[in-house]
Order: sequence, then structure tokens, then C-alpha cells
Amino acid sequence: MPASSTPGSVPSNANALLLQAIALRQCVTAVYNRMHVKLAPHILFTRHDDVFVDAVTLQRDGQPPKEIKLGTFKLAGLRDIVVIDEGFRPDAVFNPHDIKYEGVTLFVVEPN
Repeated sequence: MPASSTPGSVPSNANALLLQAIALRQCVTAVYNRMHVKLAPHILFTRHDDVFVDAVTLQRDGQPPKEIKLGTFKLAGLRDIVVIDEGFRPDAVFNPHDIKYEGVTLFVVEPN
């Protein structure tokens, strides 16, 4: 079920949906910057009182990315988040010990 939201706000259940996806290693679909994306979320964290998710983008508007990389997505910009029945394995591009996560991690995917 898509997350409900109002313009300029974080969708009401975005945190819960992303926590679920990270815990179960499930992909999510969402709309970000008017693009439909499929993401493998790896970590939920805060920066300057905002919540972010770092995720590997698996598709943008139905197309795979040119290269596999970890992207940072502000939760306030994610719309219509849906946890889908597609699992993922934590990608090697993700470093849970990166200094940018120190003291601000809310939830992180368990290593393989």
C-alpha cells in the first residue's frame, strides 16, 4: 500500500516501510524527482534533522542504471513507497562503517 503524504512532508509511514524493507532485505518501488525507481535500501540515517536512505538504484523509469552505485535519497522526496516481493543481497558498494553514518544510523541492513 503506498505511503500517504502531503506536499513538503515525509510520507507518514515511509520510515516504517523502509525499516521493513531493510530488515527483510526487500526492494522498494517509489517515485523520486518524478521518476519511478526500484531501490535496494541499505541504511536509514539522519543528517541535519532530516531522514535519508542510502540505497542501490536497480531501475529508473524501468531501465537499469549504467553503473551500480549507492545513492542517497531524502525521505521527504520519496513518494508512493511500496515494499515489493523481490529480495536483495547487500551490495559491496555499501560500507556500513563509513564515517558519514557515525552516530546517525537509525537502521542498517545485516551483512551477508
